[in-house]
Amino acid sequence: MSLLIRNVMLNGMKRDIYVEGNIIEDIDERIKIRADKVIDGKNKAAIPGFVNAHTHAAMTLFRGYGDDMELHEWLQNKIWPAEAKLTEKDVYWGTKLACLEMIKSGTTTFNDQYWFMKGTARAVNEMGLRAVLAEAFIDLFQREMAEKSIRNTKRFVRFIDSMNNDRISAAIGPHAIYSVSKECLQWVREFSEKNNLLIHFHLSETNEENGICKRKYGKRPVEYLEEIGFLGDNLIAAHCVWLNKRDIKILSRYNVKIVHNPTSNMKLSVGGFFDYKGIRSEGLIVSLGTDGCASNNNLDMFEEMKFAAVAQKGFKNDPTIMSALETFKMATEYGAKTLGINAGKIEIGKLADIALIDLKRPEMLPMHNLVSNLVYSANGSCVDTLICNGEVLMENRKVEGEEEILEKAEDIAFNLISR
Repeated sequence: MSLLIRNVMLNGMKRDIYVEGNIIEDIDERIKIRADKVIDGKNKAAIPGFVNAHTHAAMTLFRGYGDDMELHEWLQNKIWPAEAKLTEKDVYWGTKLACLEMIKSGTTTFNDQYWFMKGTARAVNEMGLRAVLAEAFIDLFQREMAEKSIRNTKRFVRFIDSMNNDRISAAIGPHAIYSVSKECLQWVREFSEKNNLLIHFHLSETNEENGICKRKYGKRPVEYLEEIGFLGDNLIAAHCVWLNKRDIKILSRYNVKIVHNPTSNMKLSVGGFFDYKGIRSEGLIVSLGTDGCASNNNLDMFEEMKFAAVAQKGFKNDPTIMSALETFKMATEYGAKTLGINAGKIEIGKLADIALIDLKRPEMLPMHNLVSNLVYSANGSCVDTLICNGEVLMENRKVEGEEEILEKAEDIAFNLISR
């Protein structure tokens, strides 16, 4: 299928964008090629689809469930008991709702770790988004749980391969150092290298995590992970708000990819502050993620950009830190680099993952600077059209089947809590 977007604002100029299959084939002032579908880009701007580099999509089912609670009380009394009742059907509908929300707010790709991930994969397959999916791997230092997690991981990787869908790839999802044993982390490293898989991991999210590691192993988490051979350039480490300068230098040595989750970290009051300047000074790639809806409570990457930028400026007392352009790149280009996908920019030869922004929205006027408006002013409702892998998933803010998703997901959520 071919697609032509006519007369759209791109990098400050009016351009036509021609897509053949799932690749951007041409960008010019006036493209004289017939296409299967033509979209009028008048009063719209084309931007790369956002990459949500760390989330738990099906946790849309827990949006607003247990807010304003201390972290461990929230986990132990609300989230973990509810998650113990989850089924693959629940995860499927929770992910359908997440995909709908991401489509509506301009996200084309997400990196997910959760339970019953076959349900997530089925939902992504149907909704048309791009995703890197990891079955949660937790052994709690118990042999039986370790063996089960290894079996589940191998089974899930085979399942994703069998789907034969170029939009969906498997990763490995060891949860954290306090929930996964040394032996299993080393198995994950070996298995990931053998099968060319990314590793999706929570790292240094709380000071308690640092304390547990120092008491148990005599080292900080990053030092411990280096010692056991876990670090590598295929590791995606989410949160990282309790790193010191030595930790950052070690992570840089292994080219670990970092995902910043400002909204979730602030809402859960994890206590640490993300050292963006220190991390970037060591050359590390930093992308953005929303985390799950239980701790955010939405999947809007526009909001995540604004929270990231203004929090850095406020806490560092420096209005120049994390500029609008840099923040926008974190949500697009750097996210694509983190996941190893040929996207994140609108250029010839890139994957056709494109969002069209309605420039006649009040939030977008006046347009002195498009990127500044996107980061500091816009929100997800400014997205008019979303294209992923060359397929139009939303046009004029309409998504096929959205009414059924909204109704079914709400029923599933309340049924889950009442079980």
